[in-house]
Amino acid sequence: MTASSDSRIARWRQSTLAPFGHKVFAVFWWASLVSSLGSLIQTVGASWLMATIAPSPDQVALVQTAGTLPFFFLSLIAGAYADTHDRRWVMILSQLLMLLASISLAVFAILGWLTPIWLLAFTFLIGCGTAAFAPAWQASIADQVPRAQIPAAVMANAVGFNLARSVGPAIGGVIVASVGAAAAFVINALSYIGMLSALLWWRAPRNENPLPPEPLLGAIAAGIRYVRLSPHLTAILIRAVLFTVPISAVPALMPVVARDLLAGGAPTYGILLGGFGIGAMMGALSSSALRSRFSSDALLRWICAVATVAMIIIAQSPNAIVTLLAHVLAGSVWTLGLANLNIAMQLSSPRWVTGRTLALYQTFAFAGLALGSWLWGHLAAAHGLREILTIAGVSSLSTFLVARWLPVSIARMGSLDPQTVPIVDPPAVELDPASGPIVIEIEYRVSEDNARQFVAVAHELGRRRRRDGAYRWSLCQSLDDPQVWTERFESPTWTDYQRRLTRPTLADREVREQLTALIEGGRGKARRYIERPAGAMPLGGPASRDEPLDDTVSHG
Repeated sequence: MTASSDSRIARWRQSTLAPFGHKVFAVFWWASLVSSLGSLIQTVGASWLMATIAPSPDQVALVQTAGTLPFFFLSLIAGAYADTHDRRWVMILSQLLMLLASISLAVFAILGWLTPIWLLAFTFLIGCGTAAFAPAWQASIADQVPRAQIPAAVMANAVGFNLARSVGPAIGGVIVASVGAAAAFVINALSYIGMLSALLWWRAPRNENPLPPEPLLGAIAAGIRYVRLSPHLTAILIRAVLFTVPISAVPALMPVVARDLLAGGAPTYGILLGGFGIGAMMGALSSSALRSRFSSDALLRWICAVATVAMIIIAQSPNAIVTLLAHVLAGSVWTLGLANLNIAMQLSSPRWVTGRTLALYQTFAFAGLALGSWLWGHLAAAHGLREILTIAGVSSLSTFLVARWLPVSIARMGSLDPQTVPIVDPPAVELDPASGPIVIEIEYRVSEDNARQFVAVAHELGRRRRRDGAYRWSLCQSLDDPQVWTERFESPTWTDYQRRLTRPTLADREVREQLTALIEGGRGKARRYIERPAGAMPLGGPASRDEPLDDTVSHG
C-alpha cells in the first residue's frame, strides 16, 4: 500500500470516525442503532402483515404513508419546541409515545385484533413519535459534536441506521415467517429502552437566554418566515421534494415487487430490504469522499441520475439477483440524497432556528415520501407495477430541470455564528415586555453617486431584518432632501425587539459593513418609538440618539 493510499485512508477515518471521540455521541449512536434495528423489524412485520390481510398494492403502500405522514403536520410543532424548550425532554416524551404505540400494536397482534385500519392507526402513532423526535434529535447533534464535525456525525448516524437496515429486514423476514408479525412488534417495543436510558443519562448543555421562549405559534411563524426569506433554504426544500417523490416508489412497492415480480414471500422481501440497507450504508460510508470531490448540487444531480437507472432496472429486470443489486444501488442514492440535503439544511441554519429549519426540511421530504408512496401505489394498482416503477424512475430526472435556478449550497463555515450579543440601552420610559409595537426608524445620508448601490444593499439588509423578525420594513427617500433616506420597521413587542437583536450572524455583518461604506459618517441616526393607540396614556418622548447600523447602542 502506497503512502498516498495510507494518507487517504487516514483522512477518511478522520472525517468519518471523528464524532465517536465524543462519549455522548458514541452512546447515542449505539442506542440509535438498537432502536433502528427494532424499527426495521417492525416495518417488515407491518408491511408483510398488510400484504397478507389487504393484498392490494395501494393498501400495502399506505403502511409507509401512515408512517411518514405525521412528518407533514407535526414536524414544525416539534421543531419549534426543540428551539424554544429543553430538547432532551422533547425527545424523551416522543420516545415514550412510540413505546406505548408499539406495545399496543404488539398486544393487538397477539390477541388477533389487528385489521388494516388498526395497523395503519398504530403505524401512524409511531410515526407521530418519530416526527416529534426527529427535529430535536437532529438539532442536538450540534450539542454532541463540534460544528465542523456535524457532516461526519450526520453520516455516522446514517451508517448506523443503514447498518440496522442491512440486517434488520432479513432478521425481520425470518421472524415474521417463523413466529409471526406480533414478535416483530414486541422486539420493536423493547428497542426503545436503550434510547430512553441514554436520554435520561444525558445532561445536555443549556443555552442561557434571559428572554422568555417564543410562544408556539410565534415560533412556528418565525421558522417559516426565516426559511421563506432565505433563498438557499427554499431551494433545498424544493429539491428535497423532487428527490423524495420518485425514490419513494422503491420502499413503498418493495413488498409487491417481492410478491408479484419475484414470486417470493416474506424472506424475499426481507432480502430486498436488506440489500437496500446495505446500499444505503455503502452510500453513507462513501459520502465524505464524494463530498470532497463534488459540490452538494453536483452530487445531488448525479444521485438523481443513478436513482433513475436503479428504478428502471427494478421495473424491467426478470432476474432476482439483478433486482437485488438494483435495490442496493437505490439504497445508496437514498441515503446520499437525504443525508446531503439534511447536512445542507443544518449547516446553512443558525443555531436559534435549526430545529425549525430541519423540521421544515423533514416536513417537505416526508411529505414527498408520503405523497409518492400513495401516488405510486395507487397508480401501480391501476396501471401495472413495471410501468409505474419505470415512470417513477424517469421522473427523478426532473431535478435537472430546476437545478440551474435552485442550486443546493452550504453556508461558509463560521458565517452563521452569532454576532456579539448587543447591549441594548433601556428606553427612557418604563415598558412592559409585552408592550408594542416597537417602531424603529434609521436615517441615513447618502451621496447621489452611492444612491443606486445603497438601495440594493439596503433592500438586502431589509430582507435579512424581516427574516429575523422585523415587520413592515420599508425604505423611503426624502422629497425635500434627496440625500436623506429613512429605513423603517417594527417589532410586535419590546421582547420581540430584543429577541430580534440576538439573531444577526457574521454573514449579516458583511452586508451591514457594505451599507456603512455607502453612507456619510458610517452611521445612521436611529430612533425608537412605541405606537400609542387612541385613548392610551402617554409614556413620554421616544429615545433619540446616534446609533450603530443595527439599531442597538454600543458601550465601551
